Amino acid sequence: MNEPEKKLFLLDAMALIYRAHFAFKNKPMINSKGLNTGAVFGFINTLLEILQKKKPSHIGVAFDTSAPTFRHTAYPDYKAQRQEVPEDIRTAIPLIKQLLQAFRIPVLELDGYEADDIIGTLALQAVEKGYTVYMMTPDKDYAQLVRENLYLYKPAYMGNAVAVLGVKEVLEKFEIERVEQVCDILGLQGDASDNIPGIPGVGAKTAVKLVREFGTVENLLDNCESLPGKLRENVEKFGEQGRLSKQLATIVIDAPVPFDEEALQYADFNAEELRRLFDELEFRNLASRVLGAAPAGSSSSAGSQLDLFATQEAETATVPTDSIDEGKTGFLDIYSAVHDYQLVDSEEKMHSLARYLGLQKRFCFDTETTSVHAREAELVGLAFSYVAGEAYYVPVPADRKRAQAIANLYKPVLEDPEIVKIGQNLKYDILVLRNYGIEVAGAACDTMIAHYLLVPEGRHSMDAMSEAYLKYIPVSIEELIGKRGSTQGSMRDVHVDRVAEYAGEDADITLKLWSVLEPRLNESVLGKLFHEVEMPLVSVLADMEYEGIRVDTEVLSELSTGMDRDLVEIEAEIYRLAGEKFNIGSPKQLGDVLFEKLKLSDKPKKTKTGQYATGEEILTDLTDRHPVIEKILEYREIQKLKSTYIDALPGMISPADGRIHTSYNQAVAATGRLSSTNPNLQNIPVRTAKGREIRKAFIPRSPEFRLMSADYSQIELRIMASFSGDDGMIEAFRQGRDIHATTASRIFGVPLEDVSDDMRRKAKTANFGIIYGISAFGLSQRLKIPRSEAADIIDSYFREFPGVKTYMDRVIEQAREHEYVETVMGRRRYLRDINSRNATMRGFAERNAINTPIQGSAADMIKMAMILIHRWMKEEKVKSKMLLQVHDELVFDVHVEEEKLMASRIPEFMKTALELEVPMEIGLGFGTNWLEAH
Repeated sequence: MNEPEKKLFLLDAMALIYRAHFAFKNKPMINSKGLNTGAVFGFINTLLEILQKKKPSHIGVAFDTSAPTFRHTAYPDYKAQRQEVPEDIRTAIPLIKQLLQAFRIPVLELDGYEADDIIGTLALQAVEKGYTVYMMTPDKDYAQLVRENLYLYKPAYMGNAVAVLGVKEVLEKFEIERVEQVCDILGLQGDASDNIPGIPGVGAKTAVKLVREFGTVENLLDNCESLPGKLRENVEKFGEQGRLSKQLATIVIDAPVPFDEEALQYADFNAEELRRLFDELEFRNLASRVLGAAPAGSSSSAGSQLDLFATQEAETATVPTDSIDEGKTGFLDIYSAVHDYQLVDSEEKMHSLARYLGLQKRFCFDTETTSVHAREAELVGLAFSYVAGEAYYVPVPADRKRAQAIANLYKPVLEDPEIVKIGQNLKYDILVLRNYGIEVAGAACDTMIAHYLLVPEGRHSMDAMSEAYLKYIPVSIEELIGKRGSTQGSMRDVHVDRVAEYAGEDADITLKLWSVLEPRLNESVLGKLFHEVEMPLVSVLADMEYEGIRVDTEVLSELSTGMDRDLVEIEAEIYRLAGEKFNIGSPKQLGDVLFEKLKLSDKPKKTKTGQYATGEEILTDLTDRHPVIEKILEYREIQKLKSTYIDALPGMISPADGRIHTSYNQAVAATGRLSSTNPNLQNIPVRTAKGREIRKAFIPRSPEFRLMSADYSQIELRIMASFSGDDGMIEAFRQGRDIHATTASRIFGVPLEDVSDDMRRKAKTANFGIIYGISAFGLSQRLKIPRSEAADIIDSYFREFPGVKTYMDRVIEQAREHEYVETVMGRRRYLRDINSRNATMRGFAERNAINTPIQGSAADMIKMAMILIHRWMKEEKVKSKMLLQVHDELVFDVHVEEEKLMASRIPEFMKTALELEVPMEIGLGFGTNWLEAH
C-alpha cells in the first residue's frame, strides 16, 4: 500500500533540543570558536532523519516561548522547580531557528501556549483535512492526542528504536480503555518534570488501577469512599489537587493557531544559506553530505540532495570516531556514542575492575537480581560506574559457588569504609549482598532519599528523576522481563548483552543524578539531615529487615477459624436486623437496604453512577440511627483483618529463615515518618480488640528471647508543648499529670478531681485534633456534638493554652512567607497552596503547616533514637535485636540475660534522642508475644 501523499510531521523543538544537549553532555562537540554545537548537531540529525527517511509532505517545528501560559495562571508553581535553561541550549535555540529558516520549515510559537498546545491544535485540524500526522517528541503526554491517523512518534535514542504509537499502542502502554484517560493518569500521578503535583501516594501503577476502575479523575473523587485506608485519605484530601493536575496535564486543542497548508508544505531548502550556517558551525561532513557538490548560491531539490544522506557519521573533528559504529544507518544512532557500557565477563576483566574500583574515592553500584524480595533474591549481576557515561556490568551465574566467588572479588571494595557508595534505593542492594556475606560499608549516598528530602511529595524513582533532571527516559525493566505479575520473566533469562546495557545505564544514570542532587543538598540545611539521619538509618533498617520477626502460624490459624465463626454470626444478625438477606459486600444492595427500605437518611449521598454511597465514613455517621450499622462496620472490620493480615501473613514467611521481613520505606510520607509494606505493620489496628489480637501471632525467635516494646507516650503533644512554649502544657508534662484530664479541667473550668470520663474524652479529642488543625466542624463530627459546642471547646482551649494558638498562627504566617515548614532537624515540607485563592486548598495547606513540624519532628526523634540504639547495640555486641518500628513504638527481640540492660538503656536513648524542653516518657513492656509486650 502506498503511503498517503498528505503526511505532516510536527516536531516538539524544546524536547528534542534538550534530548540532544544531554546526549552530548559528557562528550561535548566544541568547535574552534569554543561554541558547544552538540544540541544543534543532534537536532539537525533528527530533522534530517525525518526528511530523508519519512519524506513528509508537510512539516513544522513548535517552540515554547518565555511568556507565562494559562497553566502558570491556574497554578503559579507550574514548572517552578525547573532549573534555568542551560547556557548551551540558550545559544543553540537561535541557531536552530536560523537553520530551520534555511530549510524553509516554519517555526511555530505563540505566547501563552506551549509547543504541545500548538502541535495538538494543528494536528487535529490536519487530521480533519485528511492528513496522516506524526507528533515527534519523546514526551509521553502527547499520547492523549493520538487518534486514527494521528500518531505519537518517539525518535530513537541511546539504543532504543523509533516507537510509533497509535491508538492500540497507547491503550496497551497505559493499560486504559480510552486515549483521553492518559490525562486522568497524568493528573493522578503528577509529573515531576513539570511540577504537576498529582495526588500524593498515587504512582503510575496505582493511577492506572484507579483509572481502570473509575474511568476519570472526576468519577474517582465522587466515589472515593470505596477506597482502602491511606489511599482514600489521600484522594479525599488532595482530590482538588488531582483535578487541577489533570487540567494542567491536558493539552489544548483549540489554541488560536490556524492550519496553513501552504506554509507547512515542504519542497526545498535554501542551499546557499544552509551552506553558510554549516560552515559557521563547522559541520563540514554534514555540509558535504547534505549539499553535495551543489554550487554555492543555488537552491536545490530537497529530495535529490537528501538522498545523498543515506548513511550518517559524526563530525569527525569533534567526536572521537573510535567510539562510533560508522556502519549504522540511522541518524540518531550517533547517541550511542555518548556512553560506554562494558560487559565484564572474564576473570581478567573482573579482577581488573575490582582493582580500579579500589582506587576510587567513590563509585555507584547496582544489583540485578531474581526477585524484588531482597531476602530471597539471587544475584544476576553487579553494575558499577565511577565516571559519568561509563559503566561496567559483571554477570553472576546461577551456580551458587561460582556466584559467591565472583561476589567475593568485590567484597573488599564494597566493605571499604573509605570509599563512598552511591546508589538508588541502596537498602535493597545492601540486603541482597548480605545474602552473599558482604557488609556494605562507607558513607552511603542514596539518590532516592536525597530527592525525597529535596522534593518530599515528588516521584523518587530513577526513571522519574532521570526524565526530570537529565531529560532522558531510561530503558524500562518491563522491556526486558515484562510487566509485573504471573507472566513476568526473570532477569536471569534475558541475554547478557541486554542486561549489561540496562544495568550499566542504571548505574550511570544514578551517578549522574547524584551529581545533580548532591550540590542541592549541601547548599541547604537538608545536607545535615541526609548525612546524619537518613543515610545512617539505611543501615539500621537493613539490619531490622534482615532479622525479620517470627510469627506463630497456629495462632493465625486459630484466629482465622474464630473470625469465620464471627462472620457467620454477624451476617445472620445483619439479616435479622435488616429484615432480609442481601449481599453485604455489594454497595448497591447495601445502599438499597439502608436508604430505600430502612430510610436511615433523609438526604442519602449518591455516587456519580447513581448508587447510594456506603463508605465507612458515611456508615459511621449513621451508627445512632439503627443497630444494623454497627454490625455492618464490625463485619467489614473482621473481613479486612482476615484477608489483609490473618490469612495473608503465612504466605509472607520467608523460606530462607521462616520469618516475616517487612520492608521499610523512607521515601514515602511527606512528614518524614516511615511506612512499611509486605506486610504493612503500621496499619495493624490497635484501637479494637480484634485488631490487637493480631499482635498475638508475633513472637520471639526462641525460648531464650522475649519481645520488648518501647513506646513514646504522647510524643506529639509533648513536642507541641515544647514548640509552643505554653506554660500550662509544659508544667502538666513536667509534673507527670494526666494531660487529657488537665486539659479537661481547664477548658471546662472544673477541679481536676471532678473531671468526668466524658470531659476527658472530649479534651483528648481536642488535644490531638488541634495538632492536626481541626476545625469546629471537624471536632463536632468526631465527638458527635453540635458545632457550637465544639467551637466553645476550641475557644476555651486557646484561652487556657494561649501559647498553642500563638504557635499555630506563627507557623502559618511563616509558611505563607516561605511556602514551606520545617521540623526540628530541618526537614522541609513544601506547601505551595498555602497562599492559594482556593479556600479549600489553602485550608488544607494550613493544617499541614501546623501538623508537619510536630509529626515530622516526632519522626526525626524516633529515627535518631533508632540510630543511637543500633550503634550502641553493635558496640556492646548484645544478643538482643531491634526488629520493628511502628509509629512511635520500637519492638526488640531481647535475650533473657539482657532484659535489665535493655530495659535500662533503650528508654534512655529514646528520651534523649533530641533535646526538647518537655521530658519524654517511654512505656516499656515484655511478653511472650507482641500483644503481651505492649
